[in-house]
Amino acid sequence: MTLSIKLLQPNTFDAWDRFVIQHPDGTFCHRAGWKTVVEKGAGHVGRFLFAERDGAIVGVLPLSIRRSRLFGNAVISNMFGVYGGPLAVEDEALKALDCEAQKLMKSVGGDFLEYRTRVARHTNMQGWYEKPPSAATFIKELKGETDDELLTAIPRKQRAVVRKSLSKGLSTDWNGDLETFYHLYSQSVRNLGTPVFGKKLFKTMLHAFPEDVLVQVTCDAHGRPAASLFSFLHNDTVLPYYAGGGPLARQLHAHEFMYYDLMKKAVSLGKNTFDFGRSKIDSGPYKFKKNWGFDPQPLHYEYFLPEGGGLPDHSPQNPRYQAMISVWKRLPLWLANRLGPPIARHLG
Repeated sequence: MTLSIKLLQPNTFDAWDRFVIQHPDGTFCHRAGWKTVVEKGAGHVGRFLFAERDGAIVGVLPLSIRRSRLFGNAVISNMFGVYGGPLAVEDEALKALDCEAQKLMKSVGGDFLEYRTRVARHTNMQGWYEKPPSAATFIKELKGETDDELLTAIPRKQRAVVRKSLSKGLSTDWNGDLETFYHLYSQSVRNLGTPVFGKKLFKTMLHAFPEDVLVQVTCDAHGRPAASLFSFLHNDTVLPYYAGGGPLARQLHAHEFMYYDLMKKAVSLGKNTFDFGRSKIDSGPYKFKKNWGFDPQPLHYEYFLPEGGGLPDHSPQNPRYQAMISVWKRLPLWLANRLGPPIARHLG
């Protein structure tokens, strides 16, 4: 039974996703729909590879090709995802997928091949490098089936803030429209000094994952939008992925209300795991998530470099970007939303 490496095609999306859903290390970021997001939503090339033996998929590797004058050329698994890297049920498939990915990196003149893995698989292997973890993910089982039980499971200090938010007359629109979400999200991103993803990217996500996206808008007692959240569903897990907030959010504790309401929604949908996502170690969001009782799990991203190549550093903490960040924070929102998407599509 010969092993072969093939490219994902529309007629193999379902088989790919069945493999990802059944694999113990499969994540939402490995799903076939990201090929559509990467290509139609961001204008990159997606090379989603799968290993097949005797007509059955035995391994997958979603790859995105980034070509950028500003940030360099790279092959990434997976762009716009916090997780990635190959999934396989046999060693031969893993090695074959690695080999194809390295060939692809060289053929496109890539500065590096990046696997966004939770656990490093290539330690001490020639050509492979791992950065000291600079970010962590936060995953926790949701305990309790009632609202009170979910609330009690939150640590005392954070629970007090959530209780305060519950007294503010806030409400959730679970049919939140994309325009409202994006307006709040783009404000938050601009205020951080970061270029915003284009609205087209989110529209493509809604098209690619029609049953697995929640667009949530938190409103004040007068119906005014205060905060918004764009979340994904995968297996038994809910993943709050992109969050935004306007001027009302802080004074109303709208984010605390919003995440607690998402936990309640997740339980009602039969989801029992909350993936709070990636944050830079010791950053504000990192500390915020720890306050909810989530333990950080450092992410071990891996890089395969051409001979003489160096590890990339596109972190906002990089001194070379500080002046740009400072200027970006002061841009009018309309201008930041116009200038941001062509840059941000390379930062996913």
